[in-house]
Formats: sequence, structure tokens, C-alpha cells
Amino acid sequence: MKHYRVGIIGATGMVGQRFVRLLEHHPWFTPVSLLASSRSAGKTYAEAVADKWAFDVPVPAYARDMIVLDAAVPSALAGKVDFVFCAVNMKKEEIRALEEAYAKCEIPVVSNNSAHRFTPDVPMVIPEINPEHLSVIPSQRKRLGAKRGFIAVKSNCSLQSYIPLLHPLLPFGITEAAVCTYQAVSGAGKTFQTMPEILDNVIPYIGGEEEKSEQEPMKIWGTVKGGKILPATEPRISAQCLRVPVSDGHTAAVFVSFKNRPTREEILSAWKNFEGEPQRLALPSAPKHFLHYLEENDRPQPKLDRMTENGMAVTAGRLREDALFDYKFIGLSHNTLRGAAGGAVLLAELLAAKGYFD
Repeated sequence: MKHYRVGIIGATGMVGQRFVRLLEHHPWFTPVSLLASSRSAGKTYAEAVADKWAFDVPVPAYARDMIVLDAAVPSALAGKVDFVFCAVNMKKEEIRALEEAYAKCEIPVVSNNSAHRFTPDVPMVIPEINPEHLSVIPSQRKRLGAKRGFIAVKSNCSLQSYIPLLHPLLPFGITEAAVCTYQAVSGAGKTFQTMPEILDNVIPYIGGEEEKSEQEPMKIWGTVKGGKILPATEPRISAQCLRVPVSDGHTAAVFVSFKNRPTREEILSAWKNFEGEPQRLALPSAPKHFLHYLEENDRPQPKLDRMTENGMAVTAGRLREDALFDYKFIGLSHNTLRGAAGGAVLLAELLAAKGYFD
């Protein structure tokens, strides 16, 4: 497999730091440029993250002395990287402009940001679920006037705790689903030290999260037509999202009804036998088994199960009949691995395997 030179935009933030860690020994991707705001530009990476480093392991040796570049100057990276990951904390319109500027400089962008998730010709991909949406990239390139550059995005982190579990059940005709997500503080880019208000507390509001949780699945389940992704119109999803005192791992309580109600055994079989393109291609970051069902009544738990298959698998439990819906169950995913940086790395691996960086 070809090796690719990689830049990380927003390298000093929590998700950017996770990219720095994940790519330390990656077999295909080598980080050669770390980029952040002008406040960090010119410093070594170790100096730039200093007291902001969010992990209990040291900054990877390869990154410590790399000089941080100004992310606002994409032309400086042209010809020096094969693609970039982007995880910045800016206004959406600023992120849209920044990512398009990189793409127009012929630098593909694999984005962790939400700014382009509803741009019709930008694929928003969970690699196991909708890899066919990558086929809109040529249309996007034409719009941007780019030959090689493009933008591809991953979906919201909380979706990973329930959409992968609903997806294999679509053949049974899901009519409606309700979900309540219990989201870790790292999803806000925080730790217990930097978010003391979460201790002994639950915060029943995360700005914009419920809209994303209800609307993004419609694009993921949409169809490609005329160089754009047309969102699906069903099944309907209703969501409530809460911030809870958990460091990592988003949990979802899911309720679902069907046109053709499956048996419990049929649901478990659908989960057990589901695999996607990453598994078939044996991509480096892909879990061997994407979906894991745990039989214990008190599982999954973030503390015990978020690192299943290096944090890239989704776990489920407590599947049972419901008094209002047909069934209910619990889902769990690691929000900064499968849900953020790890999911973006897996998307980049899929893009590489399909030749989109060549």
C-alpha cells in the first residue's frame, strides 16, 4: 500500500491531539505537518499543547519538536502533503471557507467538523454504512474547480452509538425510532478538570446536538443522484441528548418500531453478521467485528466497553420488547475514537483504498 504524507489542522485541540496519537504508528499515514491558529504557529508542538495535553501519556516523540504552522495559510502546504485531517474550533462559515480553500489548493480534506455535513455534494460517511456516497466527489471537484482536492466529512460523534445498530435492521422496515444519548465530557472537548460543573450532575442540553441526531441519519441513508446526496425521508427519529459525568464513551437508549417486526433472534443475527467495506478490505483501523452484543443485563458500560476493538467497535445490550415501540436496546461507542478522530482515520483509509488521494 502507498504511504501518504498527512497534515493535521487543529492539532492542538482535543480531537487534533487524538489524531496525533492515532497516527504515531499508522502503517499508511505519516504526519508531516501540524497546523493550528496563529496563537500556536511558530511554537514546537510540545510548547503549543503544554498544559492543554488531554492524555495521561506523553506527547508522541515524533510530534514534540515539530513546528506548528498557521492553519490559515493553506497554500503553504500545497505539494507537501497528500491530504489533511481537519478538527478546528471556529465558526461554521469560517470552517467552510477554510476547508474549501484547502480543497482548491488541491489538498483533500477529511473533516471532523460539522460545517460541511449538509453540503449536498460533500459525502458524510460512516465507512461501514454508506461508502457509496464517495461517488459524489467528482461533482464536488467540478464545483470547486479542483482536480485533486475535495472535502469528505464524518458524522456527529453521538450517531455512532445507535445508527450502526439501526442500519442492519432497515430491511425490516423501521418506521420510527427514539433515542436518548448520554454523552461524555470529551465530546465537548473537556475533561473533568476543565468542566467541573458536570461532577455530580447531568446537563440536559447540548447545543445543536438533537437536530444533528435527527437529521444527519437522513443524509447517511440518502441516495446519490445528479452529483448530489438526496436525504432519505424515513425512518423518523426523535432524539434527546444529555451531557453526563463520563470521561469517554457515548451511550444511547434506543426505541424502535418496524413495518415487519423481526424476532429478537433475527435482530441479534442481523447485528452479528453485519460487516461493511472496511471489514471486507481489512483496513488498518477497522474492527474485525463492527457490532458486538453483550448478554449481561448491566452492559454495555462506558468504563468497561468503550475500548472494544481499540475503541472502533460499537457495543449493544439489553435488547428487549417495549410497551410502546416494538423493541428497545442500549448502544455504546467511544466518542473520540470511533466517533471522532478514529472514525476520520478509518474514512481516510477507505478513501486511500479507493484511490481518491492518488
